[in-house]
Amino acid sequence: SPAQKLIFNRVNGKRPQVLLPHTSVPEESYTAAHEENVRFVYEAWQEVEQQLDGGQRGESTCGPVQYVEKTPNPSLKNFVPIDLEEWWAQQFLAKIESCS
Repeated sequence: SPAQKLIFNRVNGKRPQVLLPHTSVPEESYTAAHEENVRFVYEAWQEVEQQLDGGQRGESTCGPVQYVEKTPNPSLKNFVPIDLEEWWAQQFLAKIESCS
């Protein structure tokens, strides 16, 4: 039997529960070269982070240097970086609410 798809229903129960057959979506495939590139970038970044941590503790005098602006841009004084995990959660919940 085909896999069943999860359907979110309204809290008040007005919509009947319907299980739709799973439509097959082709899985994204990765080539060996792609996986090798990802592994290379990941390992290289881990090495940079370790060297940065060592430099902050005074273990090394050479290696990567973290850039810090000497005179920050005043228009960015109140800048708050976005929390992507929170943003995606809000998008997911909004999509659920709009479908109900």
